[in-house]
Amino acid sequence: MNFQVTVLKILVSYPDGFAVMEDLKRDMAILATSGRDWADRTKRLAARVPDLDIFSHGLVERISSGWQITAKGRAVLEFMEARPAAPEPIQAPLVDEATAATVAAMQVAPLRQPVDRAKRRRERRERRREARERARANAS
Repeated sequence: MNFQVTVLKILVSYPDGFAVMEDLKRDMAILATSGRDWADRTKRLAARVPDLDIFSHGLVERISSGWQITAKGRAVLEFMEARPAAPEPIQAPLVDEATAATVAAMQVAPLRQPVDRAKRRRERRERRREARERARANAS
């Protein structure tokens, strides 16, 4: 799980983008134990901005009792979540030159191939059928 991306995602979900430390820790614990999907998603998002540092880039501010996402943080998160039309360098809106250079310098990963849901369903049914047959054979 990518800590930096997770912090951005948690903060953007709160009113005004502000969360106290207890809430941040609780939400981090929930997401950290939510399974492989969240970890994979944060890795994919983090790959869009390789040298992401939420504090030094000014994406998150430390306030006395918690953290708050900035407008620049929201823009970078939107960029990370955007689905590009073509694999070419993109520049995120509303970011300063240092962040824009970081974002523009990276290549966007190609989109995944469309999933054939019917094929996956057939394969899953076949694996379950084979597992049942193995279980019957082992039971006798």
